[in-house]
Amino acid sequence: MPVAPDNNEEIITRKHVRKIIYPIIIGLGVVVFMLQREVDIDLFAVISFTWYSAFWLFIALLMMVVRDLGYMIRLKLLTEGDFTWRQCFNVVMLWEFSSAITPSAIGGTGVAIFFVNREGLSIGRSSAVVMATSFLDELYFIIMFPLLFILTGQALFAIDPGNEILSFTNEFFYFAAIGYFLKFLFVCLVGYGLFINPRGLKWTLLWLFRLPLIRKWRHKVHETGTDLIETSRLLKKKPFLFWLKAFAATFFSWTSRYWVVNFLLLAFFVVDGHILIFARQLVMWIMMLVSPTPGGSGFAEFVFTRYLGEFIPIGFVVVMALVWRLVSYYPYLFIGAIMLPRWLAGKFTFRRKKKPTS
Repeated sequence: MPVAPDNNEEIITRKHVRKIIYPIIIGLGVVVFMLQREVDIDLFAVISFTWYSAFWLFIALLMMVVRDLGYMIRLKLLTEGDFTWRQCFNVVMLWEFSSAITPSAIGGTGVAIFFVNREGLSIGRSSAVVMATSFLDELYFIIMFPLLFILTGQALFAIDPGNEILSFTNEFFYFAAIGYFLKFLFVCLVGYGLFINPRGLKWTLLWLFRLPLIRKWRHKVHETGTDLIETSRLLKKKPFLFWLKAFAATFFSWTSRYWVVNFLLLAFFVVDGHILIFARQLVMWIMMLVSPTPGGSGFAEFVFTRYLGEFIPIGFVVVMALVWRLVSYYPYLFIGAIMLPRWLAGKFTFRRKKKPTS
């Protein structure tokens, strides 16, 4: 019977611990710097932790559970029931972990195909599932951003209380515009490749990757294009109801995640403007696409203090940014760090060499 080497888990652990330490250092470093500059410890005397606070903190955590449950339901749908709930949980947690330790622009999509494949799907079907998942995620942003802008108006980018004039010198506007453009471009390219002309997209990419600076990745692009053609063949057969269910799961997942800050604030303060807070969180995630740090560490905390500061009493903004990341980001680092060695050890087993008989 195949067994793993005794030191297999120890080797894996050493590798991934180095990966998770960087986003933790970056994120906490930014928070500590801002805490020293902006937080007055005496202010905490006016905050009391009550059962009311505990209730809303529980609801905030529940939103993260609902978010992951929505992802699991979507994965169950996209694999057409071939994955058990345990397998769905494994893939979602490991995917979130890989996203947390890579720059936001890269995310965990590349290794997600590996995770799905090792859980039992073929490479072709794994590519189809991951591409469909990414497409649905970005489609949510593409649809929700203009809708929320209509609901909130220019206040969406006005960071000075009482000033609802959209200024094109506002750095948040440019971060959001660049992030939205990249997501829109991604949806257009993937949608065209998946549902209209996969061979044409493959040919275009191969032509572009003849340029000297990016020519070394042309072989990878060729493989990706081949996977895209197979993925398109599989996904084109799906009925409209299939996509409606998958998008509904996507909608509930992301919407639950964006309500987390609202409930965290309700645990400690009287808060107005919940739709605007929700809308700004969506814009924050679009902005984080341009962050070069793992999981947006440092950048996310900074944007939170600037972009949501008007809804939080002065002196508590940085603390709430830390609490938000403790609820919505750091758990995936630690859950992934615990799961990954065991999962890899279970998926990669080796036969011990038999000793020669005398």
